[in-house]
Amino acid sequence: MMKQYLDRVRETSPLIHNITNYVTVNDCANIVLACGASPIMADDRDEVEEITTICQGLNINIGTLNKRTIEAMLLSGKKANELGHSVVLDPVGAGASALRTNTAKRLVDEVKFTVIRGNISEIKTLAGVAAATQGVDANVADAVSEENLDEAIAFAKMFAEKTGAVIAITGAIDLVCSREKAYIIGNGHPMMASITGTGCQLSAMTAAYLTANPEEPLEAAAAAVCAMGLAGEIAHERLSELDGNSSYRNYIIDAIYNMTPEQLEEGAKYEVR
Repeated sequence: MMKQYLDRVRETSPLIHNITNYVTVNDCANIVLACGASPIMADDRDEVEEITTICQGLNINIGTLNKRTIEAMLLSGKKANELGHSVVLDPVGAGASALRTNTAKRLVDEVKFTVIRGNISEIKTLAGVAAATQGVDANVADAVSEENLDEAIAFAKMFAEKTGAVIAITGAIDLVCSREKAYIIGNGHPMMASITGTGCQLSAMTAAYLTANPEEPLEAAAAAVCAMGLAGEIAHERLSELDGNSSYRNYIIDAIYNMTPEQLEEGAKYEVR
């Protein structure tokens, strides 16, 4: 029953603190608004704990990492843990540089995350497994496929047990896993890879879904992943021959804004193992 998780977002309209990257910050704010929640963007160490206190959920994204924001992420994450808030980590580009990799691992060590969402290369890097990273994108050598699906599920469940977090691995096939249960999600469209920030948007929206559904983090995260993929499908159907990836990005946000719980329920494509 995916629709109830979107219902609760719209009913509660949670306030989500985002420490995210400056490439996609506006899109992240808009996707949070579109799904029915409210965003705050704040990353200065002198205010992040105060902002976290007035919010109900936190999204941390290391996409444009710098030394100034590392401390802010740690302060905010620890404050959110103290308050019992849902916290999402998006380890963008982990494996691409020592700074990103070490910071992502430090965050996992020092902050308890509800969900860790990334591509397969980023998640493998965090888990200390050899990964073929290529910047902020997953390498095709790491991609989850029908052929290695069982292995990927076992890996995600193992990392979920190790971290205590739900592990969301997104790509052509999406996996959302706890240590005991895996959602295999088939929503989405290949054109989503042509837009900078669909993953960043998903992490921000996942924080909203988690915050509205704190007792069911696995299912809430799976619902958010289904919703984003479904929005990609709906947006693609709307494209004309004159539209490109910029229009597609906006149509995805429109699809999230107009999505009904019933539409999510009917359009979600997943199986559970």
